[in-house]
Amino acid sequence: MRIGKILGIPIYLHSTWIIIFAANTYLLKEQFAQQPGWPPAKQWSVGILTSLLFFACLLFHELAHSVVAQHYKIRVLSITLFIFGGVASIERDPSKAIQEFNIAIAGPLASGFLAGFFLGLFVFFPSNGAVAVLSDWLWKTNLLLALFNLLPGFPLDGGRIFRAIIWGASKNFSKATRVAGTSGRLIAYAMILLGGFGVFKGVVVPGLWSIFIGFFLLNAAQESMAQAAIRETLTGLRAADVMSHEVPTVGRAISLEDYGAEVLRTGRRCHLVITDDRLVGMMNVHTLNSVPRGEWAHNSVQAVMIPRERILWATPDEPLLGLLERLLTADINQIPIVSGSDDGAAQIIGMVSRDSILRVMQTRAELGPLSVGAASK
Repeated sequence: MRIGKILGIPIYLHSTWIIIFAANTYLLKEQFAQQPGWPPAKQWSVGILTSLLFFACLLFHELAHSVVAQHYKIRVLSITLFIFGGVASIERDPSKAIQEFNIAIAGPLASGFLAGFFLGLFVFFPSNGAVAVLSDWLWKTNLLLALFNLLPGFPLDGGRIFRAIIWGASKNFSKATRVAGTSGRLIAYAMILLGGFGVFKGVVVPGLWSIFIGFFLLNAAQESMAQAAIRETLTGLRAADVMSHEVPTVGRAISLEDYGAEVLRTGRRCHLVITDDRLVGMMNVHTLNSVPRGEWAHNSVQAVMIPRERILWATPDEPLLGLLERLLTADINQIPIVSGSDDGAAQIIGMVSRDSILRVMQTRAELGPLSVGAASK
């Protein structure tokens, strides 16, 4: 659920946020019930306010990452609050180790700043007042958040800091990601074992929470290592290396029913729409399926095709990794390859699809890296 936009960044609440917000509020209410003279209404109201401020702190933490990323011209796609905290989604990885370091360290520094701010409130307000009680909980929680995020396990901030240090020392991003990912897996396993031991000893809620976070970190660390493997596999490849020189075309006047028959006959999922040897759009299976089947006979390709001005293009020299990221970001399966940078004079020379990139990745994974001598032949 989108709740707003800050600094041009869309802010979302994941459905799991409701679970943790409700649980956190209830636990705070039970904790505040120990305050002498506090009626239930005050316990609940201060509990709700403290929970809201806690998630505002998480948002501040992610915004700190985002501001530094934007400083380095890295677009922040969104910030999402969910059951395990918050996550900022950025368009690409930093291009330098120092950028990675500064983006990563911004979050713990922000949480440390908030810990100091709420500690100040706790000191200056009466110990039995609502402000002091909620600020006492918030300064301790923000301090724990900062320290936890500094653990050297990817994808925690500390893991990204660790990766930046290794990256800077080795000049090898993929190696740094593998090392940081391995560290993240070790920390995840430790949290799972520690949580299991806590449950065995009767510390059920903290133990289960440690297990859940451990599995989340383990999955995230494995994904980061898979991403590093993809980056390493595609490094050095360009669009021209995997593009198909065969560019299937259809006329704009044919019905969607006839287009569907053409797709079934040839197995080709994407076609350029041509009129009088002039490109007017692009048609694919995804666009076809967006029209109810009963209307295929009454609609032409021209009625639903992607217009020329909305078609994404790529050049033969575009790095394949960046091209794959563009395909995923735009949620499309194929992209035309054109010669020349001016769309008006560009000539379509081929097509690249996700499937063609996947085949290259699978083949390279099966063969393994080539020797230097073989690669030069």
